[in-house]
Amino acid sequence: MPDLSSISFLWPLMLYSAILVPALGLGYAYLTKRFPPIILSLGMVMLCVAMARPQAVLMAPLREATVMLALDTSGSMRAKDLKPSRIEAAQQAALKFIESKPARLRVGLVTVAGTAALAQAPTEEKDALRRALENLPLQYGSALGSGLLISLEALLPGSGIDAQKIINESADNGGPRKPADSGKSLDTPKPKETEASASRGRNMAIVLMSDGQSNMGPELIKMAELAASHEVKVYTVGIGTPEGDVVQIQGRSMRVKLEDEALKKVANITQGTYYRADSTEGLAKIYDQLGYRLRFEKRALSEITSYLALLGMAFILMACLRNFSRFGRII
Repeated sequence: MPDLSSISFLWPLMLYSAILVPALGLGYAYLTKRFPPIILSLGMVMLCVAMARPQAVLMAPLREATVMLALDTSGSMRAKDLKPSRIEAAQQAALKFIESKPARLRVGLVTVAGTAALAQAPTEEKDALRRALENLPLQYGSALGSGLLISLEALLPGSGIDAQKIINESADNGGPRKPADSGKSLDTPKPKETEASASRGRNMAIVLMSDGQSNMGPELIKMAELAASHEVKVYTVGIGTPEGDVVQIQGRSMRVKLEDEALKKVANITQGTYYRADSTEGLAKIYDQLGYRLRFEKRALSEITSYLALLGMAFILMACLRNFSRFGRII
């Protein structure tokens, strides 16, 4: 199926020929005192559009794909600006996503607080994913960069990404932990990827769900660049409202708001999409959209003139057969 947002025309001036269809329809109505046949008119419009040589990016069902859900489990996720709370709303929406996933879509889960951990390796088993989502204790701190890093390591075994080594070496340097790439410094040249490993990355994605606050671990933007280098898209979901809510963190009252600028940048860097979930219902709809996006892959830009012309001819044939069955003549 075509991605409708990508449609363009090689001969756009030919679209003006479609103006002839309503003109012919008016002439037909004037001469016969009857409404012009709708199906015939629709077929003619399609033929006119086909003459403009439309082209679009085609969407094809993925034979297999893997998605990592990286869920923020920091203390700010107990805020209740989404009902019953941010974390519970995120869990409910993730469960709905898992229940409706295609059979061959493998899903894994990473929890992200002061550190990130692989709660469930990628699997097709829905029961295992449900159990992993049931009990998610909230913890201090938010290391979203670590969440992306652990997700990439789980998605791309054998790619040279050593998440624990990166974190340990960064911690040894003192101060805020800085990121590294594939277990090495970011200044070190990246190992050359094979065509096979690149194509694997194109069949994988990360869904990062967070209120956007990150104060620990590797830099989120650098980890997004690492994901982009492996052609792994990151879809980010901003959970919460700009007004936020007051929560108790380490005995102090603090207002936690949605901070989504970094999430937008991550999605942009990796050619993913940012979604803002400022209500429980909105979060559920976002997962529906994500489910659709993750079921299909985009192919190269292709001309779809023949498909539209065939559809137009089919409508015209239907109209002719209908007239012949009713009146014994085509027109």
